[in-house]
Amino acid sequence: MAYRRSSAVIGFRTAATTEPRRRMRRLAVAGMALPLAAGALAGGTAGTAAAAPQGGPTAVVTMGDSYISGEAGRWKGNSLTNTGSRNGTDRAWVSGSVYDPSKVYGATAGGCHRSDSAEGRSAGPVADVAVNLACSGATTANVFRAASGGVPYRGEAPQADQLAAVAASHDVKVIALSVGGNDLGFADIIQACAYDFVIWNSYCHDDQQYGVDRKIDGVMANVGKAVDEIRAVMRGAGYADTSYRIVLQSYPSPIPRGAENRYPQSDWSRLNTGGCPFWNRDSDWARDSLVPQIANRLKAVATQKNVQFLDLRDMLQGREVCAKASKHVTSTAPASAKTSEWARWIDSSETQGLIQESMHPNYFGQLALGRCLSLAAARPSTSKDTCKNTAGSDQTGMYLTPTP
Repeated sequence: MAYRRSSAVIGFRTAATTEPRRRMRRLAVAGMALPLAAGALAGGTAGTAAAAPQGGPTAVVTMGDSYISGEAGRWKGNSLTNTGSRNGTDRAWVSGSVYDPSKVYGATAGGCHRSDSAEGRSAGPVADVAVNLACSGATTANVFRAASGGVPYRGEAPQADQLAAVAASHDVKVIALSVGGNDLGFADIIQACAYDFVIWNSYCHDDQQYGVDRKIDGVMANVGKAVDEIRAVMRGAGYADTSYRIVLQSYPSPIPRGAENRYPQSDWSRLNTGGCPFWNRDSDWARDSLVPQIANRLKAVATQKNVQFLDLRDMLQGREVCAKASKHVTSTAPASAKTSEWARWIDSSETQGLIQESMHPNYFGQLALGRCLSLAAARPSTSKDTCKNTAGSDQTGMYLTPTP
């Protein structure tokens, strides 16, 4: 049984009592999209690559949801300071109390959130040009071609239809795909688990696991269809399957195991200070059951479709929100890829940014994701690898091991 809270909670704020109202901003609630929300091929062994049907610069294309679009790239770690540059964490800071998210997200600020540090752009010399088609909140249906049931999203055509235009004007070498998390309802899972921590004094993992199990077969079938849609577009543009690679990737856990959380679960510090309002049992379930379950199923899709798989389940290990091995940014502990958290905490009242940025790899995390993609691009085009970080290092310490 979870620890009981002594005070009533209304709208995620304590209604009475001994618990302070300070800094209750970090709870993921309604409207939070955990939208799971782009240069020559570096040493790849994609087989004997047939020439692309046209010239143009080589391109790496990223497609799918927020975990590859660049959601949360605005933030260099997490800081409790709400003014100015927030101790150097807010890359959108202009001066005084003026902030301009378009400095990071360009015209997609408040929408697709394609950041300047997104995985494709952070991957380095994988191709001449990085093209980011991914969008925060996208589902598999937003990847399919319109002719195959694809649905426009945030005022844009389905991503496979956008890919057709890129394939016609560029020599596409790598297509990285992150999708399926929003189909599974990650936003609802996060919200339910947060509610159970703050209000209901109960656990979420059992009910949420049931929901995931009911959906996952259909979701993975749609992920497979998304791969087929990409293949169809590329074949329609005259590309041989061996002239480029598709990299299907999984998701990292933005929160640590219960034993690796630096805040006790018996008081409000996980919410008020850390921005990670989850019980130990739910944290353990997310880290050691849900994330591996999704990764293993995505690996099976990659194997079935004969594409490359990039496993990110351990990518944030020790760098998660509230992880003991990382720390907040303060006036005496500046933002650093070696010591700061690599994921965005929960900020429900939007005192620093938008809710949709919560629980995503931040600027440091995206630099690490880019390094993972560049390492994968140097591997065989049907390889299955896990990307991990080196404790105490920055993104240059990322490395690959065989996927379990």
